[in-house]
Amino acid sequence: MRCFVTGASGFIGSNLVHALVARGHQVRALIRPHASQDLLRGLEIDLVQGDLADVRSLEAGLRGCDWCFHVAGCYSLWLADYGVMFATNVEGTRNVLTAAGSARCRKIVYTSTVGCIGLPQTTNGSVPVADETTPVDERQMTCPYKLSKWRAEQEALALARYGLPVIIVNPSTTIGPRDTRPTPSGRVILDALQRRLPGYVDTGLNLVHVRDVAEGHILAAERGRPGERYILGNAQGNWSLKKVLSVLESITHISQPKLRFPYPLVLAAAHLNESLSRLTKRPPRIPLAGVRLARHKMFFNPRKAIIELGLPQTAPEQSIEDAAIWFREQKLTSW
Repeated sequence: MRCFVTGASGFIGSNLVHALVARGHQVRALIRPHASQDLLRGLEIDLVQGDLADVRSLEAGLRGCDWCFHVAGCYSLWLADYGVMFATNVEGTRNVLTAAGSARCRKIVYTSTVGCIGLPQTTNGSVPVADETTPVDERQMTCPYKLSKWRAEQEALALARYGLPVIIVNPSTTIGPRDTRPTPSGRVILDALQRRLPGYVDTGLNLVHVRDVAEGHILAAERGRPGERYILGNAQGNWSLKKVLSVLESITHISQPKLRFPYPLVLAAAHLNESLSRLTKRPPRIPLAGVRLARHKMFFNPRKAIIELGLPQTAPEQSIEDAAIWFREQKLTSW
């Protein structure tokens, strides 16, 4: 298939491009004019410079393509100006999906996030596991990133109802190789490797290997049903942060913090940190959005993607080890 990929120079996007090439697909990768091409070097692909706001470049890039993968997005827990985030995630999504529809792509895969999946209320101390059917609305979008992705997902669903072959994938906490910036998820792993975590909070997440997420995108194009959402996660990956750090310590022998901070204390620190950031314009060490997300254990059930798509299930321990090895190979840590 001839495939168009946005966000090709990023974490999930670059892994997707590698997976597509390995399967023998032709790839046309959209990158911004000054974006690094390091993660794509050595691949026989067609690089197209453009921007999500430039509809003409999108239409030209999509011409003749069978599949469109819209992976590009602004993933940040703090920005001095969130207007950029909404322009990229909402308006950019509308531009790409509409252009893909005009180009008559057979399948259009949009990369959303589990942040757009509803989180059920904890009852009697038990932590419920959410899936694609869990009720959710905009009021649950507690930070600008989640809100922007929620509105982008609504755009995608509306276009699917209009008749475009749009399939939505919702990756959970994705870790692994090629996380160069790194993402907020990768930053937690890197901070732990660099011994920069003084403690942890009682939170939980669903770990998934970036390789499985990349394969999940391709499987969605092959087998996904237009108008449907698929959680790209791991059935065995619902872990507490404490467990993540414990396993990381056993792999690397780097001692991890044993002190658990109470949530109100971390929340107060985040408010203070962000107040300073508004003055300095430098990212806070403790982003308020991240602390608010940590208030809930974000556990998910990827059964639908496993059954319908055949989503692979790399062990969470392997995901953590591969992420750590990547950061070591980049000389960001040693162990």
